[in-house]
Amino acid sequence: MKRRLAAVVLALALTPAVLYAQTPVFTVTAASADVHKGPSTVTPVIGHVARGAALPIARNLGSWVKIAWPSAPDGVAYVHVTMGRLGGTATEPSATPARVMPGSASRTASVSAPAQSATPTGSHAGVEARVGVQGPQGTTTISHVVGIGGLVQSARSFGATGRVWRGNRLGLELRLTRNAMTSETAAGRVTSTDFEPRVVYALFDHVSDYVWFRPYIGSGVSFSHQVLKDSSPAAIESASVSKAGVRLFGGSELTFAGATRFGVSTELGYRSTSTPFPGYETDRFSLSIAGHWYMK
Repeated sequence: MKRRLAAVVLALALTPAVLYAQTPVFTVTAASADVHKGPSTVTPVIGHVARGAALPIARNLGSWVKIAWPSAPDGVAYVHVTMGRLGGTATEPSATPARVMPGSASRTASVSAPAQSATPTGSHAGVEARVGVQGPQGTTTISHVVGIGGLVQSARSFGATGRVWRGNRLGLELRLTRNAMTSETAAGRVTSTDFEPRVVYALFDHVSDYVWFRPYIGSGVSFSHQVLKDSSPAAIESASVSKAGVRLFGGSELTFAGATRFGVSTELGYRSTSTPFPGYETDRFSLSIAGHWYMK
């Protein structure tokens, strides 16, 4: 018995065999699947894959699959899971499996060497596209163009904000905030309502598997209306003044792959205006956190 077992083992060892890697695949079921630079519809569309293609998966991110895409700067790209189905494995002795287009057995395409790339709608050749406009099934997806939301500033100011990105880098923003100040040396309370149009410039975009990071700088004009009220129960207005000043700021906007419509911005700013009422001081430096829900 031992001799037979040894003979079988020896035969298997001497028999030439080819080992193939078993890789999970993503099969495209949509007519044409957009291939994104990052795992979010806010990233550029860098190509398309036809129905029936079996794409070996480098990583499954839940809503997105990471695939090899040699024409991309980092050699990888991402496809949304709504474009097809997961399942099965691909036997790949090489990295160039062929995929057959439905309706014709003679039409094939290569996964590892995609020849066709596309630029998102609204961008021009030679210009880096910031967003991908066309999404699953050809429908319009979020593109981080127009967003509205709220903000908290220096723990005592609250307000509303709206932001519009134009082109790849330039943005416009409006902020309306209100805060109240008290003083240890003066009676009463000062309330301030600020209206601030701003210009924002994005320095660059960094997109990873899970987050989109966009640092920015900018400046704006802050129009402030301040009212001093006494400390009586009726809180009668005793004085008011309107002023304008300049604000400089820098911060970053974060967008997560699991919530592509929502952007969180954290920034540090400096404002030149001050409170004209003795005993009350407006913070020159401020830290703010804003959230924008992008509708378009």
